[in-house]
Amino acid sequence: MNPTITRHCRLIVVESQSIVGKALCHLLASDRELEVICDARTLDEGSIAVHQPDLLLIDMDDFAAEFDDLIAQARIASPGTRIVVLTSHAQQQSMQRCLACGVDGYLVKDVSPGELIRACKAVARGETYFDARVAGGLLRRLKSERPAEDELSLRESEIIRLIAGGLSNKEIGDRLCLSEKTVKNHISRIFSKLQITARTQAAIYAIRNGIA
Repeated sequence: MNPTITRHCRLIVVESQSIVGKALCHLLASDRELEVICDARTLDEGSIAVHQPDLLLIDMDDFAAEFDDLIAQARIASPGTRIVVLTSHAQQQSMQRCLACGVDGYLVKDVSPGELIRACKAVARGETYFDARVAGGLLRRLKSERPAEDELSLRESEIIRLIAGGLSNKEIGDRLCLSEKTVKNHISRIFSKLQITARTQAAIYAIRNGIA
């Protein structure tokens, strides 16, 4: 008998172009951990409230004008749902707008299928995932806005920058030649210093304070 496939993340795809939406659904459903429960042409808070998905994947380009209000409505309809944005615009202002709305992931549409799947799974696990090409430029642009008094050590700054880039603890450890346990200890100290409890908050702190 074939082993039972366990789905860990229930998601809704919001894409106005039907053929693109179907292609995204097919791609995401190919992963054993992702279950596409609905694909919609518009962001309908009623459907979100009914389904209570773990994740929303939204094409921001379709709703640029009313994006902020739609995200706020989605948050009200399903507070526990995490949100990943797809966009064709690799613009720092666009990412900053998404951060202000509290989205958990931001990807430019030229990412590979594999990276899209990794991003969705990472965000579903409670992590953040921001396109490093855009995030890096935003960090540099905001560097002048850093607080006068540094709160983090150099190593902690390196780690929070990688958190903002969407890396897992293991990936951070591999990048910095640290054990996963050491990375976890650093993250615990970061959370304590900044009085935060989630990786999303750490990523927002990194973006807002220009940590590079």
